[in-house]
Amino acid sequence: MQIDPQSALEHFIRYIQLEKNFSVHTVREYEFDIKEFLTFLFSEGTTNLKDVEYIHARNYATKLYDEKKARTSISRKISSIRTFFNYLNREFNLDDSAFRSLYHPKKEKRLPNFFYEEELSQLFERNVGEDPKSIRNIALLELLYATGIRVSECTSIELEDIDFNYSIVRVMGKGRKERIVPFGQYAHEALTKYMNEVRPKLMKNSHHKKLFVNMRGGQLTTRGVSYILEEMIQNAALNTKIYPHMLRHTFATHLLNNGADIRTVQELLGHASLSSTQTYTHVTKEHLRNTYMSAHPRA
Repeated sequence: MQIDPQSALEHFIRYIQLEKNFSVHTVREYEFDIKEFLTFLFSEGTTNLKDVEYIHARNYATKLYDEKKARTSISRKISSIRTFFNYLNREFNLDDSAFRSLYHPKKEKRLPNFFYEEELSQLFERNVGEDPKSIRNIALLELLYATGIRVSECTSIELEDIDFNYSIVRVMGKGRKERIVPFGQYAHEALTKYMNEVRPKLMKNSHHKKLFVNMRGGQLTTRGVSYILEEMIQNAALNTKIYPHMLRHTFATHLLNNGADIRTVQELLGHASLSSTQTYTHVTKEHLRNTYMSAHPRA
């Protein structure tokens, strides 16, 4: 049986787009990883996916190591190809043992970066102002820290998604999974001020329902959020780099440090697997250990 690689890839991409509801970014990564492997197969003279054996998988992994790829990158590529072949096994009864048998390199364990509470206080205090830009930026920062939502989720929020009576926001997460996240008094006040005093002025020549807008009234993009946060870090004179996901890490770490249940944090973050949330328990344990070592007289 002939299984054309290009046709198989097209079927797989439609599957993860329509049935699995993977994000555009995730679909792009899968497609890139699989195309790279197919190019390798063609260079080896293999044009039928039915002919792929363990030796092809092993040689490809060796090639990636020889190219000095990071273990995380190799791990992702192997996982993408393994998922592809698993799909082909279900749909076309293709033998997928080649990549099932392949050693899967463990990812480097990197603890997520987060802000300590005093750093975060400085970030807020140094960016307070009564001009429209400052009011919007503080509202954005308050919401990101108060909810731990992803930046892509934040930029997708529309006016009707905010409920000020109950102080909750509705967000659409990965896989089009909707969840409700509460926010506190600081975020409530900052958002109210932004929506009453600033957003209407910025929206003079624009007509859309997105909550956060740029200074011309257009929809705020994820790239725009990154730029705003970098500017706020500079204003606060903090000797650190910031990326939007850092506020999500900070949200989870601070909750766990202050006694929140891990299952609750998992639900608030929208993690499908508890193992994703457990990363933050390592952060809190490290924080506790450092505090102990610096504070205990006989440590």
